Amino acid sequence: MLKKLPTIGFLLLQVVLAFGQTITVSSGKVQRLEKFPSEFVPARNIDIWLPEGYRQDKKYAVLYMHDGQMLYDGAGTWNKQEWGVDETLGKLIADQRIEPCIVVGIWNSPNEGGRYGEYFPQRILDSIPPDIREAILRDQIKGKALADNYLKFIVQELKPYVDKHFATKKGRKHTFLMGSSMGGLISAYALCEYPKVFGGAACLSTHTPILLPGHLDAAAVDLVAGAFRNYLSRKLPQRHPFKIYFDYGTETLDALYKPYQTQIDAMMKGKGFTSKTWITREFPGTDHSEKAWRERLDIPVLFLLPKK
Repeated sequence: MLKKLPTIGFLLLQVVLAFGQTITVSSGKVQRLEKFPSEFVPARNIDIWLPEGYRQDKKYAVLYMHDGQMLYDGAGTWNKQEWGVDETLGKLIADQRIEPCIVVGIWNSPNEGGRYGEYFPQRILDSIPPDIREAILRDQIKGKALADNYLKFIVQELKPYVDKHFATKKGRKHTFLMGSSMGGLISAYALCEYPKVFGGAACLSTHTPILLPGHLDAAAVDLVAGAFRNYLSRKLPQRHPFKIYFDYGTETLDALYKPYQTQIDAMMKGKGFTSKTWITREFPGTDHSEKAWRERLDIPVLFLLPKK
């Protein structure tokens, strides 16, 4: 049973009155839910992209994306880059190549270490040696593991709110996740933890080694990456009633990923996944940046949301 939402009156005061176009997009419009409250995680902004021609009497698939402040308008981002969600999805919808959808951009945590704390697959910590676990908590997460609470926030608070106030198709076949780097990890984790809620996940430049270079030695990194791979092997639904997409580049941080992704690919093949439900793509010459993810965004979107 879903947890009861925070007081509706409080939500209306904090969220509904904050609706309005607050960032520049080239297609559709964005409505911001300012400092969306939660019982599980710190309040944060939610930027919801509505496609051109959106109307309440039509139902739309929903794509939940992490690092929501990086999606639509590079003018306000820390590196002046963006995913270009409005341009790419707007064109794909206009060309009738994908199912009409809305995008729920979830800003990452405003707290120090919060992004890693919320995006690091929490159950992995329970399966690694205590000294490595403590190093991760101290040096990378900088506190408490929060991924399970972050997913509760999405599933028990945010999704019910979005389904109530927007014209959505509520079922798992029309509900997807996408993220990059650590956002790729939490997308795969969410698919495993809530297979009845989400129908697919796109994990771009998935931070498969999980640890940034220099935090732990190579053997420890291999051990943690193996724990993540074993978790996927145990938790991915056996009948493959969903879609999962992985990719990686070959430059900057992405240059570390191929050996780990190759091991995940072998596991996926062993579990009987085929191209109908799983894709892994390598993009030679591309780096670890919003610019790179923008250039290939159409590929995972077409995989998850093809026009029927």
